[in-house]
Amino acid sequence: MSPRVLVVDDEPALARALAINLRAAGWDVVTAADGQSALEAAATSHPDVVLLDLGLPDLDGTEVIAGLRGWSPVPIVVLSARQHGEDKVEALDLGADDYITKPFAMNELMARLRAAVRRGASESPSDPIVEVGDLTIDLARKRVARAGVDVRLTPTEWAFLELLTRNLGRLVGREQILREVWGPAYLHETHYLRVYAAQLRRKLEADPAHPRHLVTSSGLGYTLEP
Repeated sequence: MSPRVLVVDDEPALARALAINLRAAGWDVVTAADGQSALEAAATSHPDVVLLDLGLPDLDGTEVIAGLRGWSPVPIVVLSARQHGEDKVEALDLGADDYITKPFAMNELMARLRAAVRRGASESPSDPIVEVGDLTIDLARKRVARAGVDVRLTPTEWAFLELLTRNLGRLVGREQILREVWGPAYLHETHYLRVYAAQLRRKLEADPAHPRHLVTSSGLGYTLEP
């Protein structure tokens, strides 16, 4: 499968040139022209690496880095005309993995992107099988069974359960769940959480009215208790 890169740049000619060259080199390319679109694209397209310009029309690129790092470990390579040391330090301190200044050589850019993807892959934890009561949650195969019987979940139900499973025993805040499962545009749609938590309980809990595992902390978020 081709690695996917999210290219974030508000210069149409440069974004188009980057997309053409990256696709020719075998990359799957997604583009965004501003910060908000970049955050939404990252949540929906799940890129392997983000190539980010800092000078965006709505958000500063550093805000995009901070926004991504609030919920995603995706490698971020900054591509910017800003050459001051303070800008580089700020971007790297916020969580960027690399920093390239314009103008740049395309072969160097692609080498940096490949290196960032390799580092991201090597740092990703293996996907375990998690046992929660009579539930068996297979994160690698995206499957869950209850008492040995497969339970069919919708993609959104699975995304909700997977996030809680990866934070087993820890409270996951409402905003984090909405951002990671539905995307940054849905941060105020808290009713989604109640609906999908109820659906999961009906499928996974022995007594959905008195859940043992999928626990609500009123006004805060949800915990998957072992």
